[in-house]
Amino acid sequence: MKDETPARATSAQPQPEPFLDTSGDSDEPAFSWMTPGGADSPAADAAPAPQDGRAGTPAAGDPAGTGSAGPTPVRAGADQGTDSDASAGARPDSRPGRRAAVDNVDTADKADAAGRPPAAATGKPATDDKVAAAAASGKGGPGTAGQTPASGRGGPGTAGQTFREPLPTSALSVRPSEEEVERRKAERDSAANARPVAPRVMQVVLAVIYPVVLLVLAVRAVTSPLFLWVEYNRPGFPGDGYGFSTDDRMTYGSYAVDYLSNWAGPRYLGDLVHRSGDKLFKDGEVSHMADVKTVILSTFGAGALLLVLGIIAVLYLRKRSDGGVRRGLFAGSIVTLVLILGLGTLAFLGWQQFFTEFHRIFFADGSWTFSLDDTLIRLFPGQFWVDAGIVIAGLVLLAAVLTLIFTWPTRRRRGLKPAVEGTKDKAEA
Repeated sequence: MKDETPARATSAQPQPEPFLDTSGDSDEPAFSWMTPGGADSPAADAAPAPQDGRAGTPAAGDPAGTGSAGPTPVRAGADQGTDSDASAGARPDSRPGRRAAVDNVDTADKADAAGRPPAAATGKPATDDKVAAAAASGKGGPGTAGQTPASGRGGPGTAGQTFREPLPTSALSVRPSEEEVERRKAERDSAANARPVAPRVMQVVLAVIYPVVLLVLAVRAVTSPLFLWVEYNRPGFPGDGYGFSTDDRMTYGSYAVDYLSNWAGPRYLGDLVHRSGDKLFKDGEVSHMADVKTVILSTFGAGALLLVLGIIAVLYLRKRSDGGVRRGLFAGSIVTLVLILGLGTLAFLGWQQFFTEFHRIFFADGSWTFSLDDTLIRLFPGQFWVDAGIVIAGLVLLAAVLTLIFTWPTRRRRGLKPAVEGTKDKAEA
């Protein structure tokens, strides 16, 4: 017999349609094992036992459990329905029918080589045998992913059911309670509206430092030979009734002022003498000037430390807070104005009382009072301290007012639109 069954294509390219005209085929079976005597042939008797070692184990598709260790014998007359069984449910001239015919032929060839009957002879497809064997052994095979076999570890009643493992994100589909939603929303709003604490602290520090630094700078301007010269040469300044000329005042007063800002000891003033050879400053005067020097140097040192801290605050605010420096200086200028106006009012209402209380804060009683003929009183009379207080207050007040003007929170400085543009926008709307 001439076998005209087309072989399976070995290339992925489309193959021409095979020749499947069966009008000239005879009724003779294509293979020897399909003959009625094929069951008694030596090849059938010598068929090997199954290789998987599951002899006598019924297949999953055999509910009665009648599986045998050897191959299923071919019934006599099996060749009468072989062609129709191979392509059952498909027309011979259609593509599915031809594909089924090719698969049956390949399956028959493999079964013939192994000495076992093909799937068509047993009435089941070859893939059913593999699935049944895998199900019987409790192991998943090809095409059985996600299925629980009846003989596996699924337990009773799990055969045929699909196992679905919960996803790690399955809890995201569960909506929380309304209280939890409101709580989370409140936390988000609080975090979005919260402002950093450090910039606010730095603004407060800058506002506190600013008036102190201004006051220290004003005091330093007064304790200078320049102010001394202006004061001694201004019209209306009282002269010395005991013989000091303006040149003498300028010379001796410069020694006293320089002593307050240098690192010399009390001998700097104690060794000064008149033209007559007498000491220029008495011991009490030298002791008081030493106390004044301690207060002045301490004030200058504190002012320098606060100035460094203020510079650090300014640098921090420029980097971390938009407009933080402006707000800090604006607040500091307001604090300065309040302090200066308050102290100026007290000094204006009672200068002598104000001067006395000021000295009592920094000096011991009796150490700062002198007679009218003492050198300190002749060099620095009462009018000198009044003028010094006015200059200090005037310098601080001027600096505070200028700072207030240049840091005033206008709409442009706050990053807002001008009022005219805002009005135009509303009118157009």
